[in-house]
Amino acid sequence: MKVYKISFIFSVLMFLSAIMFVSCEPKAEKVVEKTSTTLTQEALKNKIKGGWAGQTIGVVYGAPVEFKYQGSIIDEYQVIPWHDNYVKYWWDKKPGLFDDIYTDLNFVNVFEQYGLDVSSDTIAHHWANTEYHLAHANQASRYNILRGIMPPASGHWLNNPHADDLDFQIEADFIGLMAPGMVNQATEIADRVGHIMNSGDGWYGGVFVSALYSLAFTSNDVNYIVEQAIKTIPEGTQFNECITDVIKWHKQYPNDWKATWFELQKKWNKDVGCPKGVFLSFNIDAKINSAYVAIGLLYGKGDFTRSVDIATRCGQDADCNPATAGGVLGVMLGYDAIPEFWLKPLQEVEELNFESTTMSLSKAYDMSYKHALELIQKAGGTVEGSEVVIPFEKPVPVAFEQNFVNTYPVSRDKIDLSFTDEFTFNFSGNGYILYGNMVKRSKFDPDYIDRISKRLGSEVFGLAELHDPYVAEVEVYINGVLDETVLLPMKNTARRLEPAWKYQLPEGNYEVTLKWLNNQKDYEIRINDLIVYSENKPLSNLPK
Repeated sequence: MKVYKISFIFSVLMFLSAIMFVSCEPKAEKVVEKTSTTLTQEALKNKIKGGWAGQTIGVVYGAPVEFKYQGSIIDEYQVIPWHDNYVKYWWDKKPGLFDDIYTDLNFVNVFEQYGLDVSSDTIAHHWANTEYHLAHANQASRYNILRGIMPPASGHWLNNPHADDLDFQIEADFIGLMAPGMVNQATEIADRVGHIMNSGDGWYGGVFVSALYSLAFTSNDVNYIVEQAIKTIPEGTQFNECITDVIKWHKQYPNDWKATWFELQKKWNKDVGCPKGVFLSFNIDAKINSAYVAIGLLYGKGDFTRSVDIATRCGQDADCNPATAGGVLGVMLGYDAIPEFWLKPLQEVEELNFESTTMSLSKAYDMSYKHALELIQKAGGTVEGSEVVIPFEKPVPVAFEQNFVNTYPVSRDKIDLSFTDEFTFNFSGNGYILYGNMVKRSKFDPDYIDRISKRLGSEVFGLAELHDPYVAEVEVYINGVLDETVLLPMKNTARRLEPAWKYQLPEGNYEVTLKWLNNQKDYEIRINDLIVYSENKPLSNLPK
């Protein structure tokens, strides 16, 4: 009986203790979903200025190492210069370096001229009639638009071999700046603008960047900004997987950005579209360069200097990637919080117009601020007194796109010939592209070299005349059947980047002939390489 009584009493005590424990537990707080972000007008303007300033600083910092390190890290023992008057030095030496900025500003001007609801076709026509030098997906799209191929076809990979290049990625900064905190407003604008020159992963690069900028207005946590921005890209795409890998590796190696860089190289360092990079060390693919931006942001931990430096030292497009990282940090911190070390040299050029534009940084500050206020109110936010209330938007994935599906590069053959009438070659696969260009065989005088170098920077692209009116007409035959007639202008802004290509043919054996219809003695078509694609993934022919 005593044992029973003790056991009974013990049970009662345990029961009462359990009740007391439960009743003493703190009640779970009700999670209140964020519905808006409130900033002063002064803070909003300061962040927009910081975005433009940070982007420009990053471009200049990376200038001396741009594409000098292709598939290798720029280690810390190599000092990358920065000093007073350094921005002005590059401004005078190579105005084309600032293409990240002045192409952005071209779009800012379009939205100023035609309003926030401007159509993609209107943007494209404005874009195609710019006078400054363009390359890669940008120039391929300008050629398409001038020939009547409008977006989204102008940026589609079947019409634009550079569709996965990072062109839109480096021109989407302005979108996030005009859509502060409104990430889905940003991606809608990205749809209208980005499909002019890109599609698939190339388009996603700009969507991701515009989301990074937009989210930087709402948070000082770079991990949150990156992890939310990638939610705008559909799962199952290579772009999403690549950036998600970087986030995963950052958690695995939280204090070693080089470890993440090496993991990235092993898995993602391959360019299948851009003919300058296929099977070579050059890689301008949007996925890997956006991943370098993410590495800079995640390992920079909110520090402007460290973020820009790491993004630069990842290599490849080592001016554009720190420009994006610097712009996002500029928004997050605000213009006034960018260290004077960086800001002072920039202030020397803020009032100057970029080459071939009527736009300066100071004008960009004001115009983007004006557009941001307009879009905030259009989206249901308010501007009252000194305060701006921005409606909160949860990131929604954009449409699913994937370029070069079942189109794998299997060979790259050096051709190195010029032809003036006809050229024939054979291949086995489901597609090809010829890497080459139109050239004029006349000699250049020193004055001309000096003029064109100042116009385009230190590089002279394809020896193309700036205003040469000649246009070559070339018929392309596949297995004896006329496939298309290609126009190859010599005028620099109108040029077609590659003489000929064709994707998504039935797998098989093909003979391709190019016939130059209106050849002239002063011109020739140069063929450097033949890249062949197949629907079958290449396998090593080495013995097992």
